[in-house]
Amino acid sequence: MGLGPEEFKSEGWGSVGKGKEKGSKNKKSKAREEETGCWIKRRLMWSCISSRSKVDTSISNASTHCAESKYTNDGSRDQPVAPVVSGSTTTSTAESNSSTKGGEELKVASQLRKFTFHELKSATRNFRPESLLGEGGFGCVFKGWIEENGTAPVKPGTGLTVAVKTLNHDGLQGHKEWLAEVNYLGDLQHPNLVRLIGYCIEDDQRLLVYEFMPRGSLENHLFRRSLPLPWPIRMKIALGAARGLAFLHEEAERPVIYRDFKTSNILLDADYNAKLSDFGLAKDAPEGDKTHVSTRVMGTYGYAAPEYVMTGHLTSKSDVYSFGVVLLEMMTGRRSMDRNRPNGEHNLVEWARPQLGERRRFFRLIDPRLDGNFSVKGAQKAAQLAHACLSRDPKIRPLMSEVVKVLKPLINLKDMASSSYFFQSMQAGAANTNNQNARHVLKLQASFPRNGQQPVRSQPGRSLSNGSLPSPYRQSPKPNGKQP
Repeated sequence: MGLGPEEFKSEGWGSVGKGKEKGSKNKKSKAREEETGCWIKRRLMWSCISSRSKVDTSISNASTHCAESKYTNDGSRDQPVAPVVSGSTTTSTAESNSSTKGGEELKVASQLRKFTFHELKSATRNFRPESLLGEGGFGCVFKGWIEENGTAPVKPGTGLTVAVKTLNHDGLQGHKEWLAEVNYLGDLQHPNLVRLIGYCIEDDQRLLVYEFMPRGSLENHLFRRSLPLPWPIRMKIALGAARGLAFLHEEAERPVIYRDFKTSNILLDADYNAKLSDFGLAKDAPEGDKTHVSTRVMGTYGYAAPEYVMTGHLTSKSDVYSFGVVLLEMMTGRRSMDRNRPNGEHNLVEWARPQLGERRRFFRLIDPRLDGNFSVKGAQKAAQLAHACLSRDPKIRPLMSEVVKVLKPLINLKDMASSSYFFQSMQAGAANTNNQNARHVLKLQASFPRNGQQPVRSQPGRSLSNGSLPSPYRQSPKPNGKQP
């Protein structure tokens, strides 16, 4: 889920009282709505209004709609196929209710701030539509402003900008995933993991407060922007995400399996540094003699490792497979699953696998929107790396620390394909093939009779019966340019 799309526009500080909300139809409010241009978000939030009564109707209504909306930053286009669940996991009502008896399972890290619901309500300007950043299986995410070192709300544009994620009471996730998010991100700190600032647990309200990521998710940049993401930035993001996974697998005091690695969970700061978010599905890695963790299969179809889907055996190599899928998405500009593609191209991995190991065929995989502006050596190395990560045998897949070593030198390579003789020759060959196909189609069209007449067939060197010029076939001008 993206915690901060860069196109969001800040507005002036407004009252958070309900009386002020009722006056939102005045001229100033209408003008403000027109400036934001967020009619989709407004329609999204207006449809939230329901009869459910929670601790606060505004947050409850927003959360209700976020479970139903198709306007999402959390990979809603990835179709779930049982037993794999899109985005994050479902939690039974009984399980969720049994967990909501206070915060006894909450292992709060000392650095986390505890917010009141009223503080976060004020910080997000009463969870107004203009503050909405996105939504996913967990709930809605709103932009807010708080004190640099405290919990009190401040005027928009001042203090610390944050992303406030709410728990959707009727959504796909429950209290168990909220706890996992707090407990993992509360303990884990790394430059390539999104920073959890604090939380709120008050009655049945569950909220999390993160650092604001101004450039949103990798998914938005790859699939929802008209301008293609430059190749060096793609490799920088891949390296940052790999470092995040390597930390979880090999460097953390308590190794963790992320289990939900995908483009919508990779967030970007102002400098395109990648940070992993959404730890609701994370699991402790096996310890001692254990080779895997047996667990219910959850995740997003198209990213989950095949052996995990088939057996429920979860290992760190399951994350490596997911990384290979995302790396392939960055190379091709295609989604892991896309039903709008021609037959045989719906599943990205199955379509690309035969071409990944071929040195002279991998060019066909590169995002055509890059128009040759990518490193030849870098693309070759990336294709080889993706091929290794996507191995059907999990034991053959590399460690994430090895993935980091391969990716490090790829960022600064300058051998652009647009200046490569091989790439130019390949493009020329493809153009010639297209031209030949076009000429062949024209010849076929000319051979069909028109209006019941026989097709006209000219013979080389002979005039046509209607007195037209001789056929040009098999004739060429003399060196001096004269015809024979």
